[in-house]
Amino acid sequence: MNSLIAIDNNQSPASLIGPIPACLDRAGPAASFAWEELFLGKLRNPHTRAAYLLAVRRFLAWCDARNAEIARISPGMVGMYFDGLTFSIPTKKLHLAAIRSFFDVLVQRHVVVLNPALSVRTERYSAIEGKTPEISVEQCRVLLRSISICSVIDLRDQAVIAVLIYTAARAGAVAKLRIADLIPDGSKLVLRFAEKGGKARAIPVRHDLQQFLQDYVFAGGLGAAPMESPMFRTAAGRLRQLSSAGMSGVDICRMVNRRLQAAGLPTLISPHSFRSCAATDLLLQNVPLDDVQSYCLLGLRYTSC
Repeated sequence: MNSLIAIDNNQSPASLIGPIPACLDRAGPAASFAWEELFLGKLRNPHTRAAYLLAVRRFLAWCDARNAEIARISPGMVGMYFDGLTFSIPTKKLHLAAIRSFFDVLVQRHVVVLNPALSVRTERYSAIEGKTPEISVEQCRVLLRSISICSVIDLRDQAVIAVLIYTAARAGAVAKLRIADLIPDGSKLVLRFAEKGGKARAIPVRHDLQQFLQDYVFAGGLGAAPMESPMFRTAAGRLRQLSSAGMSGVDICRMVNRRLQAAGLPTLISPHSFRSCAATDLLLQNVPLDDVQSYCLLGLRYTSC
């Protein structure tokens, strides 16, 4: 048996996504079919599935409490539901997307005639409110220089931040790096990233980033570690040593925030800010916009910091 397969094929749908809500059960077999079709067939990303499942279950529970049958749910009811939500605007938008997707499948299976969530709108999310805070090239230099190397954890943080700066990779992609993803390629090293949507990309490692990575790998004794083990690992208690567990994207964000505080830099800066910094600096070097866009998508080597 393949050890990577976590789902038992003998499991029932209810054990995977929970029981079908009562109002759907009353609507007949086509509604039950649509429920399983969306959550076990169409939604392949487990994180999206879990988020959409939570959102749709919450809405259907609200409808059940008001004795509203599926076929009689109107746009006005959907609007009333969102008027009562106290979530942030991005979370409301995610919930609305989930409910729209769910009703789309119900329409396709002829459970309802029209999608009642299609015309509903949530509050507008300001582009300024959601704008990624910028970090300059000089601030990147200050951040790297501010890390005093006293332990392997300091070397780890220095290497993680350097990877974020020099590759424009997302924090989640950096967290997924394994020892096997640092690959010799002739006279240089290459980092192989797993990105969104199942995509992968390989980025040449510039000389100073290579030094940061090699110092960290040597100090952490990772040269003899299994190739599929995490590259960037959590700290073991307060011992300033590495554990066997890999850092998550959230761990990386928290670490960057701590290092920004210690360096006296704005803590509104996030790991995503390094991507903006890379693009801005390339534009200042008169690199054509099309090439900058390709850099941000493909992670071409960045040489200014």
